[in-house]
Amino acid sequence: MDLEHVEELLRRVRSGVLEPAEAARELRRLRTAEVDGVARLDRERALRCGFPEVVFGLGKEPRDLVRIVERLGETAPRVLVTRVAPLGANALRERFPEGVWHERARAFVLASGPPPPELGRVAVVCAGTSDAPVAEEARVSAEALGCRVETFYDCGVAGLHRLLEVLERIRSAHVAIAVAGMEGALPSVLTGLLDRPVIAVPTSVGYGAAFDGLAALLTMINSCAAGVTVVNIDNGFGAAYAAAQILRTARAEKNEPT
Repeated sequence: MDLEHVEELLRRVRSGVLEPAEAARELRRLRTAEVDGVARLDRERALRCGFPEVVFGLGKEPRDLVRIVERLGETAPRVLVTRVAPLGANALRERFPEGVWHERARAFVLASGPPPPELGRVAVVCAGTSDAPVAEEARVSAEALGCRVETFYDCGVAGLHRLLEVLERIRSAHVAIAVAGMEGALPSVLTGLLDRPVIAVPTSVGYGAAFDGLAALLTMINSCAAGVTVVNIDNGFGAAYAAAQILRTARAEKNEPT
């Protein structure tokens, strides 16, 4: 349930097509949904937060994952499932052949309605090829949330010229997501070159003293470049969601009457 759905119900009540009591029952039905004691789905998430509930696939039984997506798909025009294990991916692809499985991103997208309105442009800038799975999670998530995404891979600071070669294209985006492991320097460099929000994603890529991404995380949260926003290690989805919220808010304010 989102704002457009509620407005449509109110229009039908005003025109006399729908009784107020029936509209109230419809709103109550769309609030939550039980999935056989496994989950309580938040169907009004889009109304409160701007985007529908997203499913975290890791740790869920394949059969439960399928039932959750079935119920969400009853009211949501698009269902995004992140961190899907191979068995879960097989179950989802069998049940929903019309869905799209993004293997590298470990994400599944089921679209049953029109695409969301475009919020704006996001550049996903990836330091190394080994960081690409996290960058792909950011790309797929941002696209599912309504962003137009352009990716720039293998732009790490070890070969700074590679970043500079694509800098003007990155500047055409409204928000940049910088994905990096090892020492995690890319977001600081990128923030010093851009006049727009940069969301940093540390990855768990690196040798021993990288501590599974902790070194990159500490570098990013201690950045001397002002304004770097940092999400959790390997959290490409979180970066995409933050970017989409920034763009959605800017779009809403632009459309508000003064």
